Amino acid sequence: MIDLLKTRRTIRKYTSAPVDDALLNRLLDASARTQTMGNLQLYSVVVTRDEEMKRRLSPAHFGQPMVMQAPVVLTICADFNRTSEWCRNRKAVPGYDNLLSFINAASDALLYTQTFSCLAEEAGLGVCYLGTTVYQPQQIIDILGLPRLVMPIATLTVGWPDEVPALSDRLPMAAFVHDERYHDYSPADIDRYYTPKEALPENRHFVAVNNKETLAQVFAEIRYTKKDNESLSQLFLDTLRKQGFLE
Repeated sequence: MIDLLKTRRTIRKYTSAPVDDALLNRLLDASARTQTMGNLQLYSVVVTRDEEMKRRLSPAHFGQPMVMQAPVVLTICADFNRTSEWCRNRKAVPGYDNLLSFINAASDALLYTQTFSCLAEEAGLGVCYLGTTVYQPQQIIDILGLPRLVMPIATLTVGWPDEVPALSDRLPMAAFVHDERYHDYSPADIDRYYTPKEALPENRHFVAVNNKETLAQVFAEIRYTKKDNESLSQLFLDTLRKQGFLE
């Protein structure tokens, strides 16, 4: 598994071969052995194969082509609805309409997402994680009919790979592992950890085509801007409120 992770690639192009139901169900079932808060499994997975449903979901992911091309799209949700219904049906009063409960359910959902990704890739499938799920969650909620206390957290496109893309760069372990206490970053640390990343030809090209001076400027001023982050944060908070996690 370590060797697999060391060479893993995000796959955005898939062959036309279907993903067998038995294989998919085996992976979905095995992924439930992942860690979970209180053994409650605070997640649900919506499996989308239907072309029309994928077409409806596509705008919520800004039209990224892999949503339509992949034979399977999985939407992984933080779900306290099921647990709350269990409580109500067993003479217990649930109290999960709050931020902490959302964080617990979101953590469960992301742990499940990562475990499924690892198992799927070990089986030879290609996977792409779509971070766009949390940008326009209300669209996804409406399309998938998600009830109160269910919030979409992650989306995976799944299929047989039709590409072998280059490995993405990663920071060295020393950049993110701290011994005993958090060690804040000096300018020298930043130079040591980020200069190799900035020197890669693909990143130098990325800076040039965006007419910026540094790679950090591309991320902070074009890709993930303060204005967009604040706007999307407000949308997310509004949706959390509608779904009952922020009363």
